[in-house]
Amino acid sequence: MSDKTPANALGRKAAYQLADITKTRPQFGSITPRWLTRLLEFKGLDAGIYRVNRVQEGDTPLDALCSQDPGNREIPQGYVEYQSKPREYELSSIATIINVDTAVSDVYSSPYDQVGEQLALAVESLRERQEYQIVNNDDYGLLKNVAEGQRVKTRYGAPMPDDLDELLSKVWKEPSFFLAHPRAIAAFERECTRRGVPPASTEIAGGTFILWRGVPLIPTDKLLVDGLKNPKAKNGKTDILLLRTGEQKRGVVGLYQTGLPGDQSRGLAVRLRGIDDKGTASYLLSLYCSVAILADDAVGVLEDVEVGDYYDYK
Repeated sequence: MSDKTPANALGRKAAYQLADITKTRPQFGSITPRWLTRLLEFKGLDAGIYRVNRVQEGDTPLDALCSQDPGNREIPQGYVEYQSKPREYELSSIATIINVDTAVSDVYSSPYDQVGEQLALAVESLRERQEYQIVNNDDYGLLKNVAEGQRVKTRYGAPMPDDLDELLSKVWKEPSFFLAHPRAIAAFERECTRRGVPPASTEIAGGTFILWRGVPLIPTDKLLVDGLKNPKAKNGKTDILLLRTGEQKRGVVGLYQTGLPGDQSRGLAVRLRGIDDKGTASYLLSLYCSVAILADDAVGVLEDVEVGDYYDYK
């Protein structure tokens, strides 16, 4: 629409005051699909503690007799020994407080409820932080708890098909998915293109992902590149994880608290703290979460992945 209107005609600025404008909800650009928390199996806890009992490892838990001689035979005896000090995972708390002037929320409540929008944005922030902690937490985070024998170095820096094959050899018992920064996935695709082996793709939970050896590569910006979610530099290093998930598969399991007062969703509680004498309403949002690795071979990591290699094709 042109800004030029005759001097004796109603103009845009005047008409704007009476216009019913179509408005969107607040757009939060930092929200991600959070595929990791969608694809993990979660276990609800009653008391906030999850003990991972393991047996003393060996070739087999018990000696056994394998014989075709029905005569004189001695069957081995024994029992399965447990680890005496199993690891216990305690839920961590992620919390924030939202304050809203009730006069503002009362008057400016159409077309969107101000309190509802503030709480929705706060919940998204907590869920983003939850996924970050699952990957990076110093106590229970996946990167910090990969067993030493499950760590693989890249051969030449860039993530090559050979590197991902080596990672698959570490998590070979029903691997569920790779987890990588989008730039690491792009770097892997370039290496595949260079070798003439473009990966196939598949759809999972409404998203499209590339596959390597039938295992999907799931993107997340919580696996940082040089310590950043959105690095500006062309080069940078990151890690690629490979997970086996699920309690039945002795894999990785997400943890959350059940039965919370003010429970809104998995492990999340929203509570009204009160309204002060100035009419400000205060809401406490608490999210309780952790993640457990049930067996050492449930997680592997490809380290020092360079994301900045590019090629010119003739």
